[in-house]
Amino acid sequence: MTPAELTPAELTVLGLLVERPQHGYDLEQVIERRGIRQWTDIGFSSIYYLLTKLEQRGLLHVPEAPAATRSRRVFHATDDGRAAAARAALAYIAGARPVPHPVLVGLANLSLLPADGYARALRTRLTQLDARTAAVREAERAQAPLPLAAREVFSYSLGLMEAERQWLAERVRVNGDRQD
Repeated sequence: MTPAELTPAELTVLGLLVERPQHGYDLEQVIERRGIRQWTDIGFSSIYYLLTKLEQRGLLHVPEAPAATRSRRVFHATDDGRAAAARAALAYIAGARPVPHPVLVGLANLSLLPADGYARALRTRLTQLDARTAAVREAERAQAPLPLAAREVFSYSLGLMEAERQWLAERVRVNGDRQD
């Protein structure tokens, strides 16, 4: 199995199960609590689909439990699952890939916008980014102590937000100077 054979959603679910065996409902709670949907496409309804897919590929197993309902099956990563998750995680960390971002589409079309509209949009985005940053910091604080993986996700996410805030603040200042 190559790292490309695990999608970000598959790796995320598999990684959470490497962290500790869980059933689908527990996974949903962790995904929600850690804000994982902010950075990967895992819908509530897709969790069991992903679990089934990973189990069929031999990356997860469910020890036999008497009379366990399907929703209470506790999934465990197999040795192959742990190895595949480690390879995929390394490949995702090491591989610098362009990330599509909707703001780039807007910026590519600046010629369509009046200068004051662009300035308002920048200020609005800055305000929203500040609110989002505060919410992420609060989520991080509320869950402490976090496992290393979760701490690093929060750290990276906050770093990206801080870099975007710096970029936005510079543009707002420059754009404001032009209006004077």
